[in-house]
Amino acid sequence: MTELPKDLNEAIAQSRIATAAALSDGQTLLQVELVFPEIALQAQSITEQFLPEFEEIYPGVKVFFPDTGAAALARRDWGETPFKVTDLGSSRTPVEDKIAPEDQLFILINPAAVEVAQVEQIYIAAAGRPVILLNPRLEDVATIGIGYAGRQLRDRFLSKIESCYYIRPLDTAALFRCYPQSWQVWLETNNQYELISETAQKPVGDDLERILAKALGTDDPDSTTPAKPVKKKGFLAELQTFLKALTQ
Repeated sequence: MTELPKDLNEAIAQSRIATAAALSDGQTLLQVELVFPEIALQAQSITEQFLPEFEEIYPGVKVFFPDTGAAALARRDWGETPFKVTDLGSSRTPVEDKIAPEDQLFILINPAAVEVAQVEQIYIAAAGRPVILLNPRLEDVATIGIGYAGRQLRDRFLSKIESCYYIRPLDTAALFRCYPQSWQVWLETNNQYELISETAQKPVGDDLERILAKALGTDDPDSTTPAKPVKKKGFLAELQTFLKALTQ
């Protein structure tokens, strides 16, 4: 069983292995999520560490950054590469112009909810060729919306995405998935993390709160009322311990 990574480098290594395993199982729409505030600032270096696993398997790798500036910066810093680097373009840019017959694998870096249309178009144009979303931010409800259009988008596209690697620190806990393992919740006890839950689906909202409350002994099994939510610290405070270890 894959356990929580001890640092960021180990997390990236785990994500490469998990993604390769999902690809070998025939998955063609994957996402890798390292859910930390600072991660977006390290997009280029994380991508550089993530890529080697797939350059060896796929000779035609194309990397998409969200905008022309980020793509140009990566090309400048990386110099000559065996893979191609471009940008997502705008919603008015024909996706067909950015996808070539020799492309075999597409890796999209940090796509945001406002770019979901381009991401979906690339997936459609890929026509079965694998698409990997590296640290996407597509589930921004405020941008995507929760009405009919939002539901259509989820049914049509977002629900097809296989989360092959996910790690998110919580208050004295962590939510983790490393394909093909199930979703796991780990609890910090005496500066160590202990596995307390495994579920087939990602636990969110009340489900996640109940798992944590039960482990912490703050729920009442005889009560008919919902479990009391675990008290949260400030956003940065609750991430501090775990994130510090991952970014050293």
